[in-house]
Amino acid sequence: MAEHKKIVIPDGKICDYVDGKFRNDTPEEYVRQTIEKRLINEHKYSPSQIKVEYTLQVGSRKPRVDIAIWDKEAEQVQGGIKLIIECKNETVDAKNAKDGISQLKSYMSVCPNCEWGMWTNSVQKYVFKKDADAAGNIIFLEYNDIPSSDGDLDEVNRPTRKGLKNASGDNLLFVFKTCHNHIYVNDGMQKQPAFFELLKVIFSKIEDERNIPKPLDFYTTSEERSNRDGQLTVQKRISKIFERVKKRHGKIFDASDEIKLTPRSLAYIVSELQGYSLLNTNIDIKGKAYEEIVGANLRGDRGEFFTPRNVMKMTVRMLNPKPNERVSDTSCGTGGFLTTAMTYAMDQLEEEFCADMGVERADWSADDIRMFQDKVSEMAGSNYFGFDINPDLVKTTKMNMVMNNDGSGNILQTNSLLPPHEWTDDFKSKLAEALGIPKSAIRNHETLEFFDVIVTNPPFGSKIPVKDKSILEQFELAHIWECDKKTGDWSMTGRLQSSVPPEILFIERCTQFLVPGGRMGIVLPDSILGSPGLGYIREWLIRNHRIVASIDLHADTFQPHNGTQTSVLFLQKKTKEAKDAEEKSGQMADYRIFMAIVDRIGHDKRGNPLFKRDKEGNEILVPDTNNVYEIGETLDGTRTVSHQRQRKVEDDQTLEVPDLFAEWKTQEGIPW
Repeated sequence: MAEHKKIVIPDGKICDYVDGKFRNDTPEEYVRQTIEKRLINEHKYSPSQIKVEYTLQVGSRKPRVDIAIWDKEAEQVQGGIKLIIECKNETVDAKNAKDGISQLKSYMSVCPNCEWGMWTNSVQKYVFKKDADAAGNIIFLEYNDIPSSDGDLDEVNRPTRKGLKNASGDNLLFVFKTCHNHIYVNDGMQKQPAFFELLKVIFSKIEDERNIPKPLDFYTTSEERSNRDGQLTVQKRISKIFERVKKRHGKIFDASDEIKLTPRSLAYIVSELQGYSLLNTNIDIKGKAYEEIVGANLRGDRGEFFTPRNVMKMTVRMLNPKPNERVSDTSCGTGGFLTTAMTYAMDQLEEEFCADMGVERADWSADDIRMFQDKVSEMAGSNYFGFDINPDLVKTTKMNMVMNNDGSGNILQTNSLLPPHEWTDDFKSKLAEALGIPKSAIRNHETLEFFDVIVTNPPFGSKIPVKDKSILEQFELAHIWECDKKTGDWSMTGRLQSSVPPEILFIERCTQFLVPGGRMGIVLPDSILGSPGLGYIREWLIRNHRIVASIDLHADTFQPHNGTQTSVLFLQKKTKEAKDAEEKSGQMADYRIFMAIVDRIGHDKRGNPLFKRDKEGNEILVPDTNNVYEIGETLDGTRTVSHQRQRKVEDDQTLEVPDLFAEWKTQEGIPW
């Protein structure tokens, strides 16, 4: 295969998605690039139909439109433009006299065949269809969205199942933010209530997509959206869907819940979401969009700093959970670790299902899809458990599981550090039922060995110490330990510490939750692994686990929200037999530990993405085999390709660690 030449991106520039030219990396450019990806990947316009920064002739002026689109094969002159798009940064308001929607309308007016126009700043979006009244005067009719390349207006107003599009790139995040900001600004709600109202509408959208084979009811026509009576019609239609949502998801929504948005806002949100398939959109795209908007609205003051997706994927791949294993996150936050683990297991389940049925995924029938989904729901209900003290985050995790995997699992609200006899009767009943054990079996901290795999990022910090004696006395790590200065060995005393940071207690609680031989990946502050005064924790870890791996994360991993230096520690709980053998021999088992340092995490301290650079420090591009420019057909009907789109390469070493670990694990004879 021929070696492709790398293309260098000058500092402060980005490579345009349509024409490959370098443009200044600005907030306005981010909006334009997001729209360009949507035009090509979702609306199926060919790059050959699109011009970026096209110059118009308006009298003596020569303004440039951000994006101009022509019909296929049309001569690309001003008079032939069919669609104009103006992209602004979010500080520019749509009513701005110079750069708002009036500018867009003026551009459309001087292009005789320009039928459609869109104005967006990532917070607001307006779509217009140019028409004429009875007197021949130009008028602009507001629509839900621009038509796709086939020009089907019916699909704009009322999508069909076949016509639903899968979101790509950051477009779903773009839509979620737009919808949330619309509610926040127009309905007078604070950010958190606005977020939960948006989730009600998202769930209604998912419920409608599942209602096969009936026609979709989650829609608003452009006419309905533009008048009060139509908005009320939309409200009634969506409310009926939400009634089904409440019946299906009684653990998430109360029977008395209702969508509290104004009819006008609801119609707007529906118009933004109705063209997408939330069921079929790639799980990573959905997960990123969901978790980013959750983090922006629900991040609290209990040490809740949600784990970046790349770290979650690295950790889950290294733990390698199987479909038949019980998996838990004892402080599940938004559910990112659980959805990542379940997605990983679903991929294995899909391979097994395809092999058993003798049918590739692309050829599944409707019955095959339902059978597989039943298997997924069964796996979620039997093997996935999440606990969190924050009831809002519990609800959020359930929603995340449903949206990404169609199974809310067993997501329960509790303080998992409490003594089990202090857990609520409701919590113990639900947990026991899901585990298939009698409730009486959950007695104390010594009777909690339930899970094969634990993957978690516990809340940590000296600002939220645990001081309750009834909690502390459950844990060896809550006692005062003394160090023998001659041997360096630590021994536990009978005295309790007055307060203990929660992450220390979570280490031991997670160990209590693991079955013998079970494994965990846990994010911990580096002080636990290196501080001289915390040597007793390291000795306790060695006594009770095989230390399998330690991955030192970059200092910017949790930025821009938290600068704590962290590592992911991978532990396997020792069996009683293994501990007894070591105690009898007086020697710990000798083994090797996999260690890695992640120097590059894929983003900087402000959260901006980082990409690989050449020796001179310039960003590089490599060919993207999934994106090509199609320019027509040859005489024998085969496609011809004029250009292969280029892509940046994320500077992220978490992508490389699991493969290295898998190779090492095989050499060490570790079976999982």
